[in-house]
Amino acid sequence: MNHEFAVQLSATRRGARLARLLTERQLDDWGEPYEDAAQVVAELAANAVLHGRVPGRDFRLRLRLRPDRTLRIELTDARGDRVPRVPDPVAEDTETTGRGLRIVTAYAARWGVDEAPANAKTVWAEIAPGRGRT
Repeated sequence: MNHEFAVQLSATRRGARLARLLTERQLDDWGEPYEDAAQVVAELAANAVLHGRVPGRDFRLRLRLRPDRTLRIELTDARGDRVPRVPDPVAEDTETTGRGLRIVTAYAARWGVDEAPANAKTVWAEIAPGRGRT
């Protein structure tokens, strides 16, 4: 069975916190572990607010649980011109940027970026079944 949830949120710190909370509640409703997903959503939502914000435009959170229980997380923001890059795994921890994507890389089986309509982008991550705790 496929499950899907999508919501539009304000591109603010409050919207980012709400994205994490809604993820936890939705996955709990589906009877799925949510801790790893909540971490990924928190990082991607923070990035959407910090790097993808355009005044007056929101970001969208979408969760899709596939029949094999792989969870696909998608965050679409308004800044298609600002594409995140894969962090260097051997870079020193003294770097001030890229830490959030290292967290995403640690929790997700894979992640990437797709173009979205209206000059936007979608950053997505997939979490394999059996990951996370409630």
